[in-house]
Amino acid sequence: MKEATEKKLLEIFPALTVWVTFVIVIIISFIRPLWAIYFVIVFSVYWIVRLFYMMYWLIQSWIIYRRDNRVDWMERVKGLDKNYLDYYHVVTYPTHLEPFEVVERSLLKLLEVDYPKDRIIVALGGEERDGEFFQDVARRIKEKFEGKFFRLFITTHTLMPDELGGKGANVHCMELNLKKEIDAMAIPYEKIIVSCFDIETLPHVHYFSCLTYKYLTHRNPTHASYQPLVLYNNNIWESNPVIRVVACATTFWLLTDLSRPEKLLTFSSHSMSWKMLVDVGFHDKTIVTEDSRICLQAMVRYDGDYEVVPMFTTVSMDTVYVGKFWKSAMNQYKQMRRWAWGVEHFPWMWDNFFGKHKNTKITLRKRSAYLWNQLEGMYSWATAPLLILIVGRLPLWLASPTDKASAFFQNAPKSLENLMTLGMIGLILNAIMYTLMLPKKPREYSFVNYLIMVAQWVIFPVTMIIFGSIPAVDAQTRLLLGGKWKLGFWITPKIVSKSTVLNSQAET
Repeated sequence: MKEATEKKLLEIFPALTVWVTFVIVIIISFIRPLWAIYFVIVFSVYWIVRLFYMMYWLIQSWIIYRRDNRVDWMERVKGLDKNYLDYYHVVTYPTHLEPFEVVERSLLKLLEVDYPKDRIIVALGGEERDGEFFQDVARRIKEKFEGKFFRLFITTHTLMPDELGGKGANVHCMELNLKKEIDAMAIPYEKIIVSCFDIETLPHVHYFSCLTYKYLTHRNPTHASYQPLVLYNNNIWESNPVIRVVACATTFWLLTDLSRPEKLLTFSSHSMSWKMLVDVGFHDKTIVTEDSRICLQAMVRYDGDYEVVPMFTTVSMDTVYVGKFWKSAMNQYKQMRRWAWGVEHFPWMWDNFFGKHKNTKITLRKRSAYLWNQLEGMYSWATAPLLILIVGRLPLWLASPTDKASAFFQNAPKSLENLMTLGMIGLILNAIMYTLMLPKKPREYSFVNYLIMVAQWVIFPVTMIIFGSIPAVDAQTRLLLGGKWKLGFWITPKIVSKSTVLNSQAET
């Protein structure tokens, strides 16, 4: 089979499994409604069992999160045999049309961390296509922050024909330029830790000391990425309930996986060794989801001897809220679709794990586990909410009078209702945890806003469909269709307000 044909079949496969599932359930609902009801109930039971399984890991992670955010990590770092002052942190901030205030806020927050600033290298990367806009931002940033860190580098990325415009290409350009500077400074690669941040990422005050501790105590620190807990707290009080619920669901998904590192891939803002970046040839400049691909690149490069280390110390980011409900809702849909575009990893993973370029030095178990987690995760994301909450109701409407007279049919709605009631336990737990993770309430907001924060979780089932299943089906279908339907990199619009600056993160 030709390589191009195999790649296309692999791009078709995820969406094909999703659409075949929907078509089969719908057909059976017409010709054998009782069979479809059996399937929906069994599927719902499976998901309730899975929910309680995930709740167990969520609680485990929550306990560690509360514990770790009370630790003085700098004190622990100072107690190690290795001298932490020998290690440097590089923080990369790719930008595209973000206003000065957004960039300024991030660097001001970086000045608040407890790690020595003379061991922090800041790299700000703009796009040539931004013209004078970025040049003005860069000039003002340099005037305000020059001398505040060990080094402040500013690069400008020119989009090349072999690149996909977006974060990956910009970061790749920054890393190529950084390599020249780092080589000139003669700092050993093993003693440089890189944090690849989105421009609005605000790290916890202990983030870099915790990261340093994890790095210095790891058995093989250059063969690991370090994934913090991502909170969407920067503008959480201003955001509307729909946006808040979707953003927090993402945090809880990550919080659950942090207790299961064997399932982890890097996501959004995270950290890794400079040596690994050099070894793999830096971030992929041709894809949308470079944040998780870099981890897979390292896994292949190091023959499976690579892992993601969970960090329960947090970074805080913006929700997609931009002041108007419908515009914010559209932004949320586009963001979730971009994340769901992580399905683009499946053909690459197959090729490098089992296909033409397979690395057999990676154990079969590890290759199979990662590929299964990727495929099953994307499949469930696209199908589960729709099957349980919408498509699963179809056979109840289509059943014949004879079927409706059966005891099983009469009890089916009650059974489904009871299963949904069990699922509410998870929502209540989420609401409680979510409230405890909130940053301090701005003065202009009343206590009623706390009640809204709890009550908003009743819309979670709806958001699972509109901002979960549908954008996932959309992304996978676009990969199936290919060509003009493939996604480019969509950049989330950023705004900054007074309360955003003052309440950037919950310091627990």
